[in-house]
Amino acid sequence: MISKKQISRIRKLHQKKFRDAEGLFLVEGCKSVETLLASGFEVVEILATEACLARNPILSRKGPVTVGLSTELECISCMSTSPEILAIARQKQPTLPSPTDRQPLLILDHISDPGNMGTIIRTADWFDIRHIVCSPDCVEFYNPKTIQATMGSFCFVELSYTPLVPFLKEAADTRRVIGTFMNGHPLSEFVPRHDDILIIGNESNGITPEVAALVTERVTISKVNPGRPSAESLNAAVAAAITMNHIFSR
Repeated sequence: MISKKQISRIRKLHQKKFRDAEGLFLVEGCKSVETLLASGFEVVEILATEACLARNPILSRKGPVTVGLSTELECISCMSTSPEILAIARQKQPTLPSPTDRQPLLILDHISDPGNMGTIIRTADWFDIRHIVCSPDCVEFYNPKTIQATMGSFCFVELSYTPLVPFLKEAADTRRVIGTFMNGHPLSEFVPRHDDILIIGNESNGITPEVAALVTERVTISKVNPGRPSAESLNAAVAAAITMNHIFSR
């Protein structure tokens, strides 16, 4: 059984101020918890239903396990459907990559939706992007909805938060800085380089003006039929996936 005190303590981790104070975060669902347990994150506690533990007895050797009812896990969960298992893990402090590093780099400018953030992280993992640099006003990496949307990719991609203008000023001396805009060079005609930096902007407003001023190459995802009435823009995570496929898959 999970005590009311435990439920209250863990539910506080839904809030950023308590996650920051404790240095902890929540991971929910079988796939994400399995990936977490195989990663370098320190797992503080595991909570699971009896049925889940019976199917996965190895869990008891991965750390302290509290067996609870589905209704108890539902009280703790941030998910719309109660998971059979969730874990509490300790946050990591990433190291900001060098702006002059020659590895491909993804930068996020004011991404505010945790679902979009998680999907972008998952897509970056697919394209072997190991580090993402975020503006300080981006949604938090350890937001439970972000973690959930990554489907375990949070274990393989690091995020750093830093003011983008000074970072990009140094980077632009030696590297191309690519930004996605509604009126840019057609992405399909753009020839990427191995050390390109890609910036994805806010869901509603795009890349902020001060960051846009440092973009050296503007690209756009062209409509197939620009003369036909259609959607005004693409979802940020979808646009990021299309652009990453072109920039980072070569």
